[in-house]
Amino acid sequence: MNRFGEWGGTYSNDSWGMMSAGFGGYEWVLWALAVAVPLLIIFVAWSLIWKGLALWHAARRGQYGWFIILLVVNTLGILEIIYLFFVAKLTFKELFSKHDHRV
Repeated sequence: MNRFGEWGGTYSNDSWGMMSAGFGGYEWVLWALAVAVPLLIIFVAWSLIWKGLALWHAARRGQYGWFIILLVVNTLGILEIIYLFFVAKLTFKELFSKHDHRV
């Protein structure tokens, strides 16, 4: 048995792994997280904005089938953009207007 119990295999000055001052060659994980977390936040914000707009317009138009599909399916805003500009045929200016757009 080594000084760490059953964990860590045999002890040597070269192979402390996570017990050493470094991360045992896995510093790339920290860099990947540093890149991934901000990108994830940007993707979530992007998706929420488009999903909110699409759900709002689908509900206001009484298109409940589209509302359910848009609510359940997550495509990072792609399906929402298709709905708003090609199905509902809205212009960018109409996305934030409060007028009634019933079909």
